Amino acid sequence: MTEIVLMVSDRSLFFRVRSTNAGGVIEQEVAPSSGLVQSATASWIRPAVAVAAIGWGANQFAPMIVLYQRHGVSASATEAMFGLYAVGLVPALLVGGRWSDRVGRKAVVATALVLSMLASMMLLVGSVWHGLLCPGRFLAGISSGLAFGTGAAWIRELSAGHAHPHAGPRRATIAMTVGFGGGPLIAGMLAQWAARPQVWPYVPHLILCAVALVVLARFDASPAGPPSQNIAPRPVTRGTDESLTRHLLLITAPFAPWVFGTAGIALAYLPATVADRAGSQQLTFAAVATALPALAGVLVQPLVSRATDRPAAGLLMPAMVAAVAGLIVATWAAAMSAVWAVLVAVIVLGAAYGLTQFAGLADIQYVARPAQLGAATSTYQALSYLGFALPYLLTISHSRGLSPAQGLSAVTALAVLATAWLTLTTRIGKPTQG
Repeated sequence: MTEIVLMVSDRSLFFRVRSTNAGGVIEQEVAPSSGLVQSATASWIRPAVAVAAIGWGANQFAPMIVLYQRHGVSASATEAMFGLYAVGLVPALLVGGRWSDRVGRKAVVATALVLSMLASMMLLVGSVWHGLLCPGRFLAGISSGLAFGTGAAWIRELSAGHAHPHAGPRRATIAMTVGFGGGPLIAGMLAQWAARPQVWPYVPHLILCAVALVVLARFDASPAGPPSQNIAPRPVTRGTDESLTRHLLLITAPFAPWVFGTAGIALAYLPATVADRAGSQQLTFAAVATALPALAGVLVQPLVSRATDRPAAGLLMPAMVAAVAGLIVATWAAAMSAVWAVLVAVIVLGAAYGLTQFAGLADIQYVARPAQLGAATSTYQALSYLGFALPYLLTISHSRGLSPAQGLSAVTALAVLATAWLTLTTRIGKPTQG
């Protein structure tokens, strides 16, 4: 049986050709190549601005930890604040994707922007009442959780008419990474040099969120008009719900944590091992060290434009090799215990983050059907954020007597095992084909 439906909503604009036979369900997304669709695909910039703004708010807190500790907040309290972000983020990721599949991407992303602004206001006022820092970080996690999976799915859908099949994942990666890098860089510089270092670092984020809200408010998320007869087909073969679940368990789960595992080591662990060698410029060093991984993650994106329209295995394996290489360089930098070596390592880790984030998004958006896209992307993002546990585990291992180089060697070994597992499952399991 064959069914053809024109899908027009704030989430996508395409013809869905659905065929059912004994081998399962085969769907084709056929995008009109008219000026209408060209306009729609160009509008990916609007949600990208929103995702970048929320990413900015997510990471601007990182260099502020040093400042708060100087002003009487204990190290354990700042670690708890950092962790509260993940407590709010992971459940919101799971809720946000499913919510956006029902009510539309724009409503969820706009809500996330408002919550992100409220989070920064709490952190700003927290310079006087430190008790607001914890709920501020928790709210920042919720806003990020609502936005990242939904925003990535939205950008992918608005990029459906692009000639390159992986334009959506690449654009989503760039949007998130620009925010991740800009937030700590500007916040750290203002904390180092501004007259009121606990206040001014949060002001740029508030302005950026306000701009993003205006941009979204002017965005007509439901374009209408007659489709062109000139249609460019883009076939996508997907399996059943069971095959997607199996893919998430066998492929996504062992891969995704290395996305923010590499980023987390670059942001929250490796620079701290040499921070005392930065002298009086610790905040500046923290700002630069947390911005460099994001910059590398963006600059590496032109490499992914050479990727072809192929299944998960063809994209994930090179990304895992990059992650292993980044961890090897990080182990070397930890053994050197020098500022310059750490800066080299965070650049390599940032490039690995950029490649793995793109590959993971392209993978999950390849295997998920349109109706599952928001939920599947958010599930992937939730799994990827498990990687932020690595810096905490490395800190614990250090307190138990392992040196940073020894701890990172163990993490590298785990990454090699994950690579071997993915090689095995993608070659003989074929879980994506259903």
